[in-house]
Parts: sequence; structure tokens; C-alpha cells
Amino acid sequence: MTPLEIVGLLLLALLTGAMWREVVWRLRKRQLEQAAISRSRSVLGGQFAEQLAPFLPDFPADPTEARFLGSPVDLVVFPGLAEGNPREIVFVEVKSGNARPTAVQRRLEALVAEGRVRWKLLRVNLPR
Repeated sequence: MTPLEIVGLLLLALLTGAMWREVVWRLRKRQLEQAAISRSRSVLGGQFAEQLAPFLPDFPADPTEARFLGSPVDLVVFPGLAEGNPREIVFVEVKSGNARPTAVQRRLEALVAEGRVRWKLLRVNLPR
């Protein structure tokens, strides 16, 4: 094999390698984009479910008695509020799919279970 043929084969190998890297990169990029889109859809779907939850058939209270917070818990429900006689306060966290409560949400659940909840009245004196 002549030196010119060897150089030609080396150039062909380099070009083929570069093209292969480009193909692999484009495929990987497409996979990453699809994964990001999927995660985004999951998050948006979960946020939609949080807002819609009081109007779903399985919701355990009158939707008019629910107030959306969003974070760190999704809803606070005041059963009996519609009749003007609230009987309790219920924190509701909405999860969809395989989502699990965060560490903060688990801690809040424990605080409620321990009865470490209180009422605070704040009076604000506004200038006249």
C-alpha cells in the first residue's frame, strides 16, 4: 500500500468517526430533549391536578371549603365553612403518578400529628 493510500484511508477513518460522533450526539440530544419534555409534562400535569382536585369526585370535602396554597401543602380545607360552622382544619397534599411527599411535607404531617399547630392573631395599626 502506498503512502498516499494510507493517508487516504486515515482521512476516511477520521471522517467516518466524526460523522459517527455527530450521529450519536444528535440521537443523544433527542433523547435528552424527549426526557425533558416528559418531565415538564409530568410537572404541569401535577400542578393541574392540584388546582382541579377539589372538583374531582374523590375529593373528601365541599370544594367551596378548600383554599389553594400550592406550597408547602397544596390545599387547606375547612369542613363546615360553607354552613358558617367550621369543624376542623385539614391540610391536603395532592400527588399524581409515583410522586411522594417531600421531606418538608413529611415533617409538616408529623407536626400536625403531634398537635404542634397554633393560632396567631396579628393586629396591624395602619397610619391614618
